[in-house]
Amino acid sequence: MKVLVIRFSSIGDCIWVTPILRCLKTQLACEVHFVTKKQYAPLFEVNPNIDTLHLLGEKSLSQLISLWRKEKFDYIIDLHNNLRSFYIKTALWNVPARSYRKLRWQKWLLVNFKINKMPTNHVVDRYFETITPLGVQPDSKGLELHIPEKYHLGKDFFPPKFQEKFIAFVIGASYATKKMPNTKIIEFCKQMPLPVVLIGGKEDEAAGEEIERYFLTNKTNLVWNLCGKLNLMQSAWVVSQAEMVYGHDTGLTHIAACFQKKVYMIFGSTTPELGLYPYQTPHQIIENKSLNCRPCSRLGKHTCPKKHFKCMNDLKFEI
Repeated sequence: MKVLVIRFSSIGDCIWVTPILRCLKTQLACEVHFVTKKQYAPLFEVNPNIDTLHLLGEKSLSQLISLWRKEKFDYIIDLHNNLRSFYIKTALWNVPARSYRKLRWQKWLLVNFKINKMPTNHVVDRYFETITPLGVQPDSKGLELHIPEKYHLGKDFFPPKFQEKFIAFVIGASYATKKMPNTKIIEFCKQMPLPVVLIGGKEDEAAGEEIERYFLTNKTNLVWNLCGKLNLMQSAWVVSQAEMVYGHDTGLTHIAACFQKKVYMIFGSTTPELGLYPYQTPHQIIENKSLNCRPCSRLGKHTCPKKHFKCMNDLKFEI
């Protein structure tokens, strides 16, 4: 059997696909092809459950479809379920396809009317519902990320006072309403019992520098800023070395579950009821449950619609 699995983006969603790839491979002994966007290729560079990795961006969609017509797939597993994946299924019309149910109506009710008709299971479990008819079942082994040796930075990479134990704090997120303000992050870092390593992308570099500068001046805790200084896989390796991980509802925080870290996930405009909590790893949710305006979005917003941003500003530190 030969299957094509589709998930184009993003970091967290791609990581959530890894149990699907593993169980397809181990339970059906099939040839697994996986397509994602080129920028997420490092997440699957040495994944043992993928026979062929196809990258959108390295080849155009029309080039990929021409290639796939020659592959003669037995099944398409569409875990993205958008217009692009619909086009693929239409172009490969003779291949049976199973598509992930996005529960758009239920999400719309929750966000717009706070009527919760969402199932309590995780997005990963909903992915598994897509392939259950093929005889594939969850194996309870959680998420996985295989980090090639070239991304391992080594213990000496860390300053001496960070080499024993530290807390990784993923300070970024895709939208402003999913991120605590810098002042709130500083408040959290002050109360942490271990040195703190700030993790984020280039877009988080200025915020990381501001937070680090505060602690260099006030010396209330040890904080080291790595935002914008590492690539995705190097950042994932740092997360894998942490004693515990704090972070917003974003990809690198979800990556922590691959290493069975205790995760303190911070929710603002989104909520765990959307199925986005840490998967099969010890975790604690930090959120403001007193507000009737949450969730105000499925994915986050650029500004708080109510202008008070209490979902983040009123959060209390937990450990």
